[in-house]
Amino acid sequence: MSELKFSDLVEPVAIDQKTALRVTVLGGGSFGTAMANTAVRNGCDTMIWIRDEAAAAEINQTHINKRYLPDFVLEPGLKAVSDLETAVCNRDIILVAIPSHSFRDVLKQIKPFISSQAVISLTKGIEAKTFHFMSDIIREELPQVPYGVLSGPNLAKEIMAGQPAGTVIASQSELVRYAVQQALHSALFRVFGSDDVHGVELGGALKNIYAVAMGMAAAYKVGENTKSMILTRALAEMSRFAVKLGANPLTFLGLSGVGDLFATCNSPLSRNYQVGFALGSGKTLEQATQELGQTAEGINTIVQVRSRSEELGVYMPITSALYDVIFEGAPPLSIALSLMKNGHRSDVEFVLPHNEV
Repeated sequence: MSELKFSDLVEPVAIDQKTALRVTVLGGGSFGTAMANTAVRNGCDTMIWIRDEAAAAEINQTHINKRYLPDFVLEPGLKAVSDLETAVCNRDIILVAIPSHSFRDVLKQIKPFISSQAVISLTKGIEAKTFHFMSDIIREELPQVPYGVLSGPNLAKEIMAGQPAGTVIASQSELVRYAVQQALHSALFRVFGSDDVHGVELGGALKNIYAVAMGMAAAYKVGENTKSMILTRALAEMSRFAVKLGANPLTFLGLSGVGDLFATCNSPLSRNYQVGFALGSGKTLEQATQELGQTAEGINTIVQVRSRSEELGVYMPITSALYDVIFEGAPPLSIALSLMKNGHRSDVEFVLPHNEV
């Protein structure tokens, strides 16, 4: 089997089926594992980097990620490693599935091993304090690499079960988009392209806020009318905020926007939904997080977006009410009440002149 370097893809032409892209996924969580498994199924030479040496050895021996996806057998061709140099050197595509709070640190660690690899973020979050997106961190820490972000309605367990799904690879580079599509696109997993990096990234990060809200709403057994209003007003908030930051509002009509919002807000499989449900059931944030056993990016995102929206003067009542409930002890009913204010706003953002209030 011949090897294909990312830098050899001068233009998007058909790739010989005997040629294998060398793909590494950094991070052994549920989504990172699902993407690594997908790449193997697509014929890629695939590694997954896991910080814990014992956990990596266990995956190689059992072909099961017992912590995150215990009910699924992984492809036998997937190799788990715990050494970063082994994972990164001489690879074509690096998919980074690291929680936002550790994302920058891992990029710093791999910098000595980066040559011509493309680096793609799978992380749906915003860096605390800096309000940097993952693409911003890639540009800062690895300024010479081709990069992109992958985001969409991608619940890992459904992907592992072989249920049809789609995602979006966003990059300014057509070459990056094409290479990721070659690595991950299949009959059951469709990979669409976009050049709106921040728009796709914002969709993936912001929807986590509203998944927390929807989980809380489910705990209170709200009706379908209320759920529909939360979803549509959430989309309005997302697009208002994104446009202020230079994104294309039309991006939010796609998989990385309304698609991801709908899937995450309506699935008990979503970590953020689960945290919201626990909070709505009377548990503390600490209890909810401990029970989940994984990072729920939505909590950090609520803090970051609430602060940034106030700085920018963007009206985000759901986000503000969630912050008050989680961190200020406000009653959960305040989230519903926040939706009832300023009732003369346009139903669809950017349609009526001046977006009247």
